[in-house]
Amino acid sequence: MTNGMYHQIREAWKKPNSVILRKRMIEWRKSEAQVKVEKPLRLDKARALGYKAKKGFVIIRIRLKRGGHRKERPIKGRKGKRMHTRKNLMMSYQWIAEQRVQRKYPNLEILNSYLIGKDGIYAFYEVICVDPQRQEIKKDKTLNWITNPKNKKRAMRGLTSSAKKSRGLRNKSPMNKSRPSKKAGKKLNPNSGRRYILHR
Repeated sequence: MTNGMYHQIREAWKKPNSVILRKRMIEWRKSEAQVKVEKPLRLDKARALGYKAKKGFVIIRIRLKRGGHRKERPIKGRKGKRMHTRKNLMMSYQWIAEQRVQRKYPNLEILNSYLIGKDGIYAFYEVICVDPQRQEIKKDKTLNWITNPKNKKRAMRGLTSSAKKSRGLRNKSPMNKSRPSKKAGKKLNPNSGRRYILHR
C-alpha cells in the first residue's frame, strides 16, 4: 500500500532541506512583515487545520521578531530580591502573530496558523484567514460557523488553537485550574498560597 501525497509532504517537512529553507528565509526577511501568498507552503498542515482551495480563504505569511519575552529590570530603588528579571511567557509567538494579522485585516477571521521556519532573529508563520462575508463560506456547512457574530475576533479573544494552548486549556485534568481563567483558578485553588479570612 502506497502512501498519499499529503503523507509525503508531512514526512518531508520533518527534516526539511536546510539550504532551500535558508534561501527562502533570506527572501522573507527582505519582504514586508505581512505578505499575502497564493498557496500555503505546507499544504498538508494547512488542510489539516481547515484550509480549502476555494474563494474566501486568504493565506498571510508573517515575520515575527523573536525575543522580548523578558521583563525589563527596574531602574529605581527596589529590594535586592525584587531586582531580577523574569520571563513573561503568557503568550506564544504564534498567538502574537495571529493577533497582528487580525489587527491588519479586521474584515477577516483567523482560522488557524502554523510555523514555516525560524532563525536566530525571526520566526515565520502562515496564518489561515477566512472572509465571513463570502457566499462560498456561508454556504459551506463545515465553515459557516465562523460567520456567526459570536466568533468575531477569535485571535484577540484567545479562541484559536494556539491561544487555547497558551491559556493552558489543552490540559483536561481535574487538577487543572485554568478554567475559567488562570487568575480565577488561583482564587479557587486553596493551595495557591493565598490566605483566606473566614467571617463568622
